[in-house]
Amino acid sequence: MTDPALSSFADVDLGAMPSVERGEARVHEVARVVASAATLAGYGRLIDDFDEAEVTLVPWPVSGRRPLVPGTGIEGGVVAGTFEMVRTGDRLWATNHAVNRKYLTGWYSDPARATDDAPIRQTSWLLTHEANYHPDGGQVFFPRDREPFVALLAKPGDDVRPEDFVAFAFDGRQGLHVDPGVWHQPMFPLAERAAFDDKQGRVHACVSVSFVTEFGVYLRVPLGGA
Repeated sequence: MTDPALSSFADVDLGAMPSVERGEARVHEVARVVASAATLAGYGRLIDDFDEAEVTLVPWPVSGRRPLVPGTGIEGGVVAGTFEMVRTGDRLWATNHAVNRKYLTGWYSDPARATDDAPIRQTSWLLTHEANYHPDGGQVFFPRDREPFVALLAKPGDDVRPEDFVAFAFDGRQGLHVDPGVWHQPMFPLAERAAFDDKQGRVHACVSVSFVTEFGVYLRVPLGGA
């Protein structure tokens, strides 16, 4: 039986993940680039000040020829909170306090044998199994302690594939606004623990992709740690 804490957008049993070591899943290596205004074009934008950052919201579509009344169709506005990332053993946990949700988002070893009390063998990469996007709005992440992090992103489109993803390296001096429709995961810290100020649409609709279910792979995200 799956631990109810092992929450996932994708319809997979996180308590019984396929093994890389046993050949049940392959690994796709994600390319790493340095985040800049130029490299983030089509994915999002750099944020210098969390309080001043505006979240892009997308009005709900209409079904007929009549347009939305100006100023309507964006339900709930924006909600802010904290996004916490914690490495426990060789697993990475994320807690999104803005929408009150906790889930397992990455592994530093074979996901089939990773545990919260395993010794740390390496932190230079992690494996992740899914990504999602928000059709109704963007999302802002800003590192509270200015610690470096990596953002896994792919441009909009429901025909997304593992090779579409890029690992953007941030030095921690700036945050990120993920544009509406852009595939992403929570921000992956290089440190054992990191907190991000988070700002997003209150409705927070999600569309997900499961790499292990659809493609038989995990994405290996380069972090640059030990």
